[in-house]
Amino acid sequence: MEQVQDIVIVGGGLAGLSAALGLHRKGIKSLVLESSDSLRSAGFAFTTWTNAWRALDALGIGDILRHRHLRLLRGTASSSSSGAVTSNLMLTEEGKLGEHEIRCVRRNILLETMEKELPQGTIRYSSKVVSIEEEGQLKLLHLADGSILKTKVLVGCDGVNSVIAKSLGLKKPSFSGRLASRGFATFPDGHGFKPDFAQYMGHGFRAGVLPCDEKDIYWFFTWTPNAQEKEVEQNALQTKEFLLRKLSMAEVPKEVIQVVEKSEMGIPFSSPLRFRSPWDLIWGIISKGNVCIAGDALHSMTPDLGQGGCSALEDGVVLARCLGDALLEREGAKGEYERITEALSKYASMRRWRSFELVTTALILGIIQQSDGAIMSFLRDKCLASILARRYLKAADYDCGKL
Repeated sequence: MEQVQDIVIVGGGLAGLSAALGLHRKGIKSLVLESSDSLRSAGFAFTTWTNAWRALDALGIGDILRHRHLRLLRGTASSSSSGAVTSNLMLTEEGKLGEHEIRCVRRNILLETMEKELPQGTIRYSSKVVSIEEEGQLKLLHLADGSILKTKVLVGCDGVNSVIAKSLGLKKPSFSGRLASRGFATFPDGHGFKPDFAQYMGHGFRAGVLPCDEKDIYWFFTWTPNAQEKEVEQNALQTKEFLLRKLSMAEVPKEVIQVVEKSEMGIPFSSPLRFRSPWDLIWGIISKGNVCIAGDALHSMTPDLGQGGCSALEDGVVLARCLGDALLEREGAKGEYERITEALSKYASMRRWRSFELVTTALILGIIQQSDGAIMSFLRDKCLASILARRYLKAADYDCGKL
């Protein structure tokens, strides 16, 4: 049985739901196909920088989320070799576009908030796209359950293994050679941590802890595994023991280690860090006709700049504005398909260089931050730490605009 939809968004993550919500705010319906049977909250939380708050405000949900998450006041980086603080940055200072605002937002709370703001039935769960065909100016989506959808506009927000990106001729994102583990710890009587973003670098890893509120702490740990360490990748107990051993051998505060000891870890217990080649972002096709991609499908990046989720929210706002304005246009000689094509091309041109900058910066930061070589460690701790810290604020000093 074939069904026809005006706009189909494949993937119910940050990019997909923000695009759907942005279109809804403009009075345009869309259908989100999510392959899992419920909202995906893997990763527990993410650092929500100033640019993401501007996107969330554009979507009309910024204040809902602010009331449930602490504002982080300071960012510190410390050497896990010496224990010395190498940079100390105020996270509330003025940028070119206004005062900075950083919070650590629970992923499930953000996704649930967006879901509640969407009309019932917008998200269709257990709907995996397996192949795409063309029928004139329409796209035919074949789903795993045997059903077929026809759509005038196809938006791929389906992550690093995107079927839509593949259909546009893009290669799979590359493996950085590094892994990441993330976790979440709840302290019913309060965790006692200051509202700071604390990072520890050296000994071949980068770790960090961020409070979400007075009781909940999010943490992450990235590293480059050797042959033996790869064996712990998908075993929860072994992974946790490995992380605790690495942290205990370094100059990391005991209270940070206790957070990891107490925490619930995500599944998978360690995940490979992948990135879209910057050259693919420059030369690759990211929109074609009535098809485009967003979120990790477009700009998968390592987490070293903290902009993966933030830029996905930017994508959603920009896409909804470009596409919404085109579809709401009633006058002029251009047909609907031509307006859609031009809108997606405009979106792609706006997001291409922004994505290139973020992916490239994250790659460079990751190499410097996680290096355990003597020369690089010295330069990082003594010369580069404050420069690296300011790159976070520079990347966040951006406004994707209103709907």
